[in-house]
Amino acid sequence: MSVTLNRSLGVQRNKLLRYKLIKELYQKSVQEHPYTPTTKILEIYIAPIYPISRTTLYEILCTSITTELKEVEAEIEKQRQLKASQMQLFV
Repeated sequence: MSVTLNRSLGVQRNKLLRYKLIKELYQKSVQEHPYTPTTKILEIYIAPIYPISRTTLYEILCTSITTELKEVEAEIEKQRQLKASQMQLFV
C-alpha cells in the first residue's frame, strides 16, 4: 500500500464530493430560474462560491459522480482492509 495511492484516492474523493456540491447548486439554480442560460447561472450563482471555468462546469455536469464516488470509496475501503490485515500479522 503506497502513500501516493492513498493520497490520490483521497484527492479523487474530495474532488467528486466538491463536484457533487457544485452540481446540486447548479440544479437548484436551474429549478429556480429555468430559462437562464448555463453561462449566466455559472456567473451569478456558482462562480461567487466556487470559482470555476465554464469548461469545468460542463465537465462536472457530464461526470457520473455517484458511480465514480462509489468506485473510489470501495477502493479506499479495500485499502483499509488490506492495512488492517497487514497490521494483524505483526500482533
